[in-house]
Amino acid sequence: MTAAPAPPACPFAFVDGALDRADHLRSDPEALAALWPQAGVIALDARGQAPVDARGQLLELAAAAVAGGPQECTFLGLREGRAWFLAETAAPTAAGWLDLRSAAAQWPAWQATLFAQARALQHWHQRHRFCPACAGPLRFARGGWLGVCDACGSEHYPRTDQAMIAAITDGERLLLARQASWPRRRWSVLAGFVEPGETLEQTVVREVMEETGVRVHLHSARYLASQPWPFPGALMLGFLAQAEPDPPQPGSEIEAARWFSAEDVRAALARDWNDADGPGDDIVLPSPISIARHVIRAWLDEYDAARAG
Repeated sequence: MTAAPAPPACPFAFVDGALDRADHLRSDPEALAALWPQAGVIALDARGQAPVDARGQLLELAAAAVAGGPQECTFLGLREGRAWFLAETAAPTAAGWLDLRSAAAQWPAWQATLFAQARALQHWHQRHRFCPACAGPLRFARGGWLGVCDACGSEHYPRTDQAMIAAITDGERLLLARQASWPRRRWSVLAGFVEPGETLEQTVVREVMEETGVRVHLHSARYLASQPWPFPGALMLGFLAQAEPDPPQPGSEIEAARWFSAEDVRAALARDWNDADGPGDDIVLPSPISIARHVIRAWLDEYDAARAG
């Protein structure tokens, strides 16, 4: 029997190589203890950086070198039958420490995805040490995935904040914007967090209106893909949407917004994304690790396909 072809690689980071999260093992301390001796451990320091060797690659810790055993770590899941854990500790033998964005650009995809999962959980642990209901201390159970308050009995789970990121077009042009804090040539698509009681499509319409004054057609918003974005704990939901050709008027959170032609976008995609602080006035688009670049390219591909007949 012929094996099924491997799925195509995701064009952005933190998706390929995701672990089998093996939820059924989180409440089984005996099973976790049995997996522990051969487990891989990713250690993160208080800043959320991972230890690396002299070549800048992930310095995996041996489980035997981690004090406290699996009960003191967070169970991340299984990769090819091998367990992986997060240890929020220092690694004294590390040649250096690397942040998540840098790791995504140079590590194998599965390691960057592992790092992203670990960083999101670490951030939740760091900011949820006390019960929001009664202020009692939380203890973490179920392999680190559940916060339990023994004072009032409430339970707390990891939080993910949903945000839309959208390529907005008037049929001929793409709407891009920039924040004042970005490198001076960096432009990107608009994004924003979902508010309570709001659909994703409504978020697209509201955020674009608030930030640019451009009117998006609600029922034109089409979902493309999603990306975990642990900076610190978001899930980016990518969309394409049609809008009126309104002159953009920057809102309070952005410095500038403009419509760009397909040729402008094509040229920007061909430029080095690292050169956002370089000379000249030509725009530079986001890093290939981000879903922002993916939705931009998706719009351009659709634009070209429509004109090719």
